[in-house]
Amino acid sequence: MTIDSRLPNFRSLTPEARLQEIVSRANLNAEDLALLNNPAALPLKLANGMIENVIGTFQLPLGVAGYFQLNGKDVLVPMAVEEPSVVAAASFMAKLIRDCGGFQTSSSEPLMRAQVQVIGITDPHGARLAILKDRKAIIDIANSRDKLLVSLGGGCKDIEVHVFPSTPRGAMVIVHLIVDVRDAMGANTVNTMAEAVAPHIEQITGGKVRLRILSNLADLRLARAHVRVSPQALTTADYDGVDVINRIVDAYAFAAIDPYRAATHNKGIMNGIDPVIVATGNDWRAVEAGAHAYACKNGSYTSLSTWEIASDGYLVGTLEIPMPVGLVGGATKTHPMARLALKILNIQSAQELAEVAVAVGLAQNMAALRALATEGIQRGHMALHARNIALAAGAADNEIDWVVQQMVAAKDVRVDFAVKLLQDKQSLKQAS
Repeated sequence: MTIDSRLPNFRSLTPEARLQEIVSRANLNAEDLALLNNPAALPLKLANGMIENVIGTFQLPLGVAGYFQLNGKDVLVPMAVEEPSVVAAASFMAKLIRDCGGFQTSSSEPLMRAQVQVIGITDPHGARLAILKDRKAIIDIANSRDKLLVSLGGGCKDIEVHVFPSTPRGAMVIVHLIVDVRDAMGANTVNTMAEAVAPHIEQITGGKVRLRILSNLADLRLARAHVRVSPQALTTADYDGVDVINRIVDAYAFAAIDPYRAATHNKGIMNGIDPVIVATGNDWRAVEAGAHAYACKNGSYTSLSTWEIASDGYLVGTLEIPMPVGLVGGATKTHPMARLALKILNIQSAQELAEVAVAVGLAQNMAALRALATEGIQRGHMALHARNIALAAGAADNEIDWVVQQMVAAKDVRVDFAVKLLQDKQSLKQAS
């Protein structure tokens, strides 16, 4: 099915009209429409089976980012997030990038690591070679625990052995199982395999196995996005595009050298990625952990993205990060809204989902850098945040837009100012 991700004037529509537009574009059925209209889309009984001590459910706004085009294919992107400006910023950058050829994305095989910790060894380097010598037997034991995965082309493909000859608890040998988890996130699979091989590793080494657990630093499971944006696309009434590009690259250089800036810079990237991960029922904590650990891969915390100027003057942005996401298992299959989000995305593999997420992260990063380097982050962000402020001040549905307009015009977006505006309006109404 081919989808047109362009959503002109989408923001000006009512929520009901937006929903009808997405139903039409994503070829959703009446059951999907009813689910999106249902404030209790996650039944309490189902929620009670997902986690412990359930007392209710907690909702987040679900939006759709438009204009995304990856490798020539249009994608509508569901995003579950509470922060204003995220969906709007991602969509606006995707529109600019679309006019310059869209996102080019790729990803590596869905390889996850399971770690088996071995202690109580006096000859750790000898133990490493003994483990490697028995590589095939270890792989066979691991694969015996998930024959379905193996039949789908996945399974344990290799092992690595890492030696730590001196730790506070003596020498340690850490065995990594390298597992192709196909369209799963893979945590349960690799954990089961790690536990299965532990007795055999103890027999080989004479040591004791302690931890048997996956690593969330999924550095073999990478997703990548790349964009080229012309100076013309970044030209505004106030700024020349060439100047904007130089400002963006200067802002990136700050994040590349300073971990204090890099932390906020990378948070902006995750502002785009996390809502996609949450909407599809994936483990956003695992993605966050892997991303921030990957930002330290060269020994210090730095920017996850890169921004450069090509020889033709175009702005070139790239992002490559671990992306352990799945289409099967966990909340992705249990949560009705997660299944519907995947249907809207119209993707066929976990790798496609990973590429969408990293593209949204790059778009969000570009939006933040562009705003920071030109008008400042607060102007656009606070204008969108003003609706939350108006609601907090007690504005009724028919008053929200008016309060927002007044606050933005006054460049004063505060709850107490919104309350005063409403009080003044009520006083004038009573006086008339």
